[in-house]
Amino acid sequence: MAIRVLIVDDEDGVRRAIRRVLRDEGYEVGEAKTGEEAVGAFARDPGAYDIVLCDLVMPGIDGIETIREISVLCPEVTKIMLTAYGTLDAAVKAIDVGIDGFITKPFENKELVFRLKESYLKKKMGQLVSKHVFDRLLHEPSSLAPKVSLITVLFTDIRGFTRLSSTMKAEEIAFLLNRFYFSPLSDVVVRHSGTIDKYIGDSIMALFGAPLPLEDHARRAVLCAFEMMKVLKEVNPALKVGVGIGTGYVTAGLFGSRTKQEYTAFGMAVNVAARLQKLAGPGEILISEETKEGLDGLFESEEGGIIKVADQEVRYYTLTHD
Repeated sequence: MAIRVLIVDDEDGVRRAIRRVLRDEGYEVGEAKTGEEAVGAFARDPGAYDIVLCDLVMPGIDGIETIREISVLCPEVTKIMLTAYGTLDAAVKAIDVGIDGFITKPFENKELVFRLKESYLKKKMGQLVSKHVFDRLLHEPSSLAPKVSLITVLFTDIRGFTRLSSTMKAEEIAFLLNRFYFSPLSDVVVRHSGTIDKYIGDSIMALFGAPLPLEDHARRAVLCAFEMMKVLKEVNPALKVGVGIGTGYVTAGLFGSRTKQEYTAFGMAVNVAARLQKLAGPGEILISEETKEGLDGLFESEEGGIIKVADQEVRYYTLTHD
């Protein structure tokens, strides 16, 4: 699926030159001569484009106001401002309307393509993956398209959090989760080349082997779980988590509506990992048989039993750890 770009610039020559470069790179390209025309395109179809490349100075409404109005219609679109050297200071002021990147005129074609990819990927994936994975995605943005992949999925959840949170104020809950749970454990995921899929309440869902393949995805997920336990003991020993890990083929990619998309995965491995996480006690790491097979005997485990997931019997194991 090609990435769709809307070029907004009052100069015909600029639009023509950018259109030629982007089409050669495989992008689908639309054009608007004015900010009003660009806003109208999003008013008709908020999900028509993935990226807006907008000039700062134009007749009628300027680039800042154009981006502001488009952001209301489609918050998820990547917004990049074209600016001349003399207007750079003014462009910086556009940050408060949600600009995702700047390209300074005049520019080389290679720079244009690189900045476009960089801003788009940062918007979609920048906070969810390691710098190494992000840098590779810059050269392989098609990796975000939905496809079937063999990966390992990890879920973690705080045990007894409902009871704990019932005695706390909202700001105290936010501080506890963000400072002592989401931030440190997300850093652990990224260190092991995992991808943060989402936060669900006090749960974290992470993928290993997507969007970029990893031969040792099962091993990385298990090492991540071990380090999560260690880090929690250091930053807040009172927090106890259960971890579930499943391995298998899933469909992973960008999914969502025309106005909001996110990178996620669907499949049996996701369901198994989520179910094992619910079953895990405080400090326990439960893995599926498929995950165990992918570890090649590197870690000790004890057989836990059999559960049913989507009418299928799943054998699971408890990992031994300090």
